[in-house]
Amino acid sequence: YAAGVLTILFQLTLILSGNLSWLNYITIVIAFSCFDDRFLRYFFSIKHPIDVTTSYFRHGIIIAVTLGILFLSIKPARNLISRRQKMNASFEPLHLVNTYGAFGSITRDRYEIIIEGTDEDVITSETKWKEYEFKGKPGDVHRMPVIVSPYHYKLDWQMWFAAMSTYQHHPWIINLVAKLLQGDPDTLSLMKQSPFGKELPKYIRAELYHYRFPTKKDHTSDWWIREWADHYLPPLSLDDPSLQHILDRMGWK
Repeated sequence: YAAGVLTILFQLTLILSGNLSWLNYITIVIAFSCFDDRFLRYFFSIKHPIDVTTSYFRHGIIIAVTLGILFLSIKPARNLISRRQKMNASFEPLHLVNTYGAFGSITRDRYEIIIEGTDEDVITSETKWKEYEFKGKPGDVHRMPVIVSPYHYKLDWQMWFAAMSTYQHHPWIINLVAKLLQGDPDTLSLMKQSPFGKELPKYIRAELYHYRFPTKKDHTSDWWIREWADHYLPPLSLDDPSLQHILDRMGWK
């Protein structure tokens, strides 16, 4: 009972604090297997709860298994608070108790790729760039973070990973830029909005920003504080020979 309640409460906090798709919901479904009719009838209308009679022998087995699992849990529990935590590892030959995580580690700093476009024919230091807004991921600092789970915006998800390294490690983002330059309807449907409406941009680039939540010291009502970190992708146009070469080589043209 305790394990089921704690698991469900923990998963609910994850649902409220992040967009982890359907992972938390299916974990809650599994956690309900910790409860029998005797427990559930306090919360739901169960007319004929199953009356399970237990013998001393069965009680003995349950106690023995419980003590065994508690003993085997010592090493995994110590691992959870260790600075050299092992993820997705087993600590005993029976594989009854181990550690599992969807992510081995989480970065402390949040970097976001901001895709920008312009309809100007020539890029200068005075060029005005307009931002593309995604459906889920952070962009506009005035926009409240959204909860989309259990639905999964895969493009927004992949943009988060792409921000952790250079575009050379995520060449698909070049194809994304090419699709936006072409005004591809399917690609635009993945975005919250295009800053150009039905018109097409002449150039698109990507900038890298560091995002954080504001504190009282920032004296702002914005949802995010962001600072420019680096250039991520140089300005590209459909007339750019290097872009056409990459699209040909990757079979995206």
